Amino acid sequence: MTADGWLQKQLAQHNQMVAAAGIRLRLEHRGQRIGLRGPLPCRHDPAKRRVQRLSLGAAADANGLQQAQRQLLEVHHQLEQGCFDWGHWRAAESGHDPQPGQQPSVERAVKAFEAAFFADPRRRRNPAGSRTTWTGAYLPYLRRLIGQADARNAGLSSDLLLSVLESYDLASRSRQQCSTALAALARHCQLALPPDWSERGSGYGLHRAQYRQLPSDGEIVELLERIPNRSWRLVYGLIAAYGLRNHEAFFCDLSALAPGGDRVIRVLPTSKTGEHQVWPFQPDWVERFDLGALAAGRQALPAVTTDLRHTTLQQVGRRVAEQFRRYALPITPYDLRHAWAVRTIHIGLPDTVAARMMGHSVAIHTRTYHHWITRRDQQQAVDAALARLAP
Repeated sequence: MTADGWLQKQLAQHNQMVAAAGIRLRLEHRGQRIGLRGPLPCRHDPAKRRVQRLSLGAAADANGLQQAQRQLLEVHHQLEQGCFDWGHWRAAESGHDPQPGQQPSVERAVKAFEAAFFADPRRRRNPAGSRTTWTGAYLPYLRRLIGQADARNAGLSSDLLLSVLESYDLASRSRQQCSTALAALARHCQLALPPDWSERGSGYGLHRAQYRQLPSDGEIVELLERIPNRSWRLVYGLIAAYGLRNHEAFFCDLSALAPGGDRVIRVLPTSKTGEHQVWPFQPDWVERFDLGALAAGRQALPAVTTDLRHTTLQQVGRRVAEQFRRYALPITPYDLRHAWAVRTIHIGLPDTVAARMMGHSVAIHTRTYHHWITRRDQQQAVDAALARLAP
């Protein structure tokens, strides 16, 4: 295949992808350049749009194609935010990268990355979950990146990313999430990271101090008595018995809690990590916490807004955490979730099964609960060795 034929094929595939994502902009090959064509604001009347061409300054080769793909998403983001300005793209029309006003290059990279994140067809299937992931798992760390870039007047580089990562404490969850967010940005911008990035970014699961702070089963039962409101007692019980995330208590099919049901609840697809089924551990807590009252629907739960057109999963989860503080509980909702996970380890539930019930990968499960999993596996090995020694 000729270079021109390869380029035409790549452009066609890219244009099909952005069309499937609902983006009306297209890339086109004109002479020795790759440009953009689509509905853009009229130069003399920005309130109106018509199909126009925009020069991107991208060469008609593999590197230029990648540059043009990033720029298309940046233009799309500017149009969505109502901040597209023809003046920002004059440098590109002369064959150079665009310099949008005084906007730092790091901020431009983050804006383009955000547009690509939400344009991904896989994320468009679950927009509420994608918004929650972006605001909770990406945005805080990207904001710190922009802040450090502004303070140093620095452009995007692997050294800057490493500096931001090192600003978080070792063995912290924030450091681990920062590592994931910045690595995704680096992939989008084709920026090489240090070879030991994963090791530097490892959050080592739970902070070491939490090993001794997780509540025992007896403490979990006792703390329930501190909650005077029945609706919030049910939320507490659901999280404790099923190891749910804060918000998931409001996004479950609980019909299996009816008399004669199998007690296996279904976390709905609208949750952060999509649909999954969960079994109760301890099973007797279903009756002890009166969770059967939820079988008929969520009327027995607190009156929390769950319409994701008007709220986010993060905001719903925040309401739960606020109630724990309001009742002066010495634990957090995630302590109940972690305690559920450790409970499944002690009773010997396979890690692959527990990870699926918790709605995360086996790798995350193993990393987060490494301390307890290692102890379990070592104990099993010791027990087997002692059994062989028995007469």
